[in-house]
Amino acid sequence: MLIQLTDRLAVPLRDRNVILNAAGYAAHFPQHPLTAPELQAAREAIERILHGHLPHPALAVDRHWTLLSANMAATALMTGVAPHLLAGDANVLRLSLHPEGLAPRILNLEEWRNHVLDRLGHEIERSADPTLSILMDELSAYPVPKAGRHRRPTPKQHQDIAVPLRIQSDAGPLSFLSTTTVFGTAVDVTLSEVAIEAFFPMDAETARTMMNMRSLGAGI
Repeated sequence: MLIQLTDRLAVPLRDRNVILNAAGYAAHFPQHPLTAPELQAAREAIERILHGHLPHPALAVDRHWTLLSANMAATALMTGVAPHLLAGDANVLRLSLHPEGLAPRILNLEEWRNHVLDRLGHEIERSADPTLSILMDELSAYPVPKAGRHRRPTPKQHQDIAVPLRIQSDAGPLSFLSTTTVFGTAVDVTLSEVAIEAFFPMDAETARTMMNMRSLGAGI
């Protein structure tokens, strides 16, 4: 009954195990490290997706936004960030908003910052995850962009669609629309919490620039 109820309520697999344990039952859903042999096929699928998304950026993260893998375009976007932000378990949201990360190059930083914090806030409300709460406190304490600085509003035709990532690169300004992909049939806790963040060109200029970079075999 508990398994069927939590399934109908779309409770995350990790929390389903907690509920089962609290009711006196053994955990039902396995949990393996992503490096385990059992998840080799999943790891290969992740890498194929990331590589197949080239020339556009794509990366894989876990439930705490820890970077698991990234394609060459995403890695190129991280060029110039402080080395300590990439050391160990790099956090994608920290990379995005940290003053020594991508923040100085994000053209719509105020808009993007609000989007990231809103999304993180929703995840905290849903999961009550203490690690995400600590991350929220850290990100919220980063300097808020001054009025007028890094404030290039999203073009009107895109305002009702999505919040883009508008970032300065060596090839000029780039605008991306992000999408999130998850494993819809995962029965392993770890795999169910992996998300692939893929970025698509928001405008024709960005699409042309990315294709040119690919044809030249160059980074962003």
